[in-house]
Amino acid sequence: MRYRQCLVAAVLVVGVLASTTSPAFPQSFTTIDVPGAAFTVASGINNRGRIVGSYDGHGFLLDKGTFTTIDVAGALGTSPQGINDRGEIVGFYTAGGTTHGFLLDKGTFTTIDVPGATATVASGINNRGQIVGSYDGVHGFLLDKGTFTTIDVAGALETHALGINDRGEIVGFFNKMYLGRLGELRFQGGFLLDKGTFTTIEVGAPLTEATGMNNRGQIVGFFPTNGIHGPFRGFILDGDRDTFIVIDIGAAGTHALGINDRGEIVGFYNGVHGFVMH
Repeated sequence: MRYRQCLVAAVLVVGVLASTTSPAFPQSFTTIDVPGAAFTVASGINNRGRIVGSYDGHGFLLDKGTFTTIDVAGALGTSPQGINDRGEIVGFYTAGGTTHGFLLDKGTFTTIDVPGATATVASGINNRGQIVGSYDGVHGFLLDKGTFTTIDVAGALETHALGINDRGEIVGFFNKMYLGRLGELRFQGGFLLDKGTFTTIEVGAPLTEATGMNNRGQIVGFFPTNGIHGPFRGFILDGDRDTFIVIDIGAAGTHALGINDRGEIVGFYNGVHGFVMH
């Protein structure tokens, strides 16, 4: 449980800003706002620096400073979540009161629905075309060459798979319930799934989400700084060096959602602005 140990120790430096000096991590950030949008969320970034996300119920691709809107035809809302180096994009959309996953490849949308599920969300895709996500709000999944495999943390009420790298390592979060002095309380932890083994990721807080992982083993996510309440702060965890750094951009909260192999990180802050860290 190396991740758990280094994170619990690192909670002592929660007040450190993302500008903490370290050549291994980004040093500056740029705000991402779709022109005229009320809010912008940057969800995924590939190794070419192409960014996907959502704004005001629409999806977007940001490439070399140019925004392109992504909308599934007839959908009430479209939300891209991840992009690989081939430019394949995954996410989810809502239509007819139902949530469906999608794959966008060379301008063509393919719907992703786990068989028998009432709702499917696709969250991440690697360069091998493997896709992870969740269905029915309680189970994670891996889609590989047309075959779905369910991902469930043992004893968890919910498991959500959010990111996958080219080695097939998967990150996400899970919910469990335990009986405390005040009754039934919820615990939410991040996880790393590697070759069938789950490792818990928790930042000294009862709510932690691991949202993305690159091929260098760096993991990003977010956690609350005041019990189960916000504001939330992002984090970068480097498993090889057991190094943990807090990402703190906005006073009202920072969520780190995706990371590429260059260590560039995307997410959103203060609830309305996207960002990319370089």
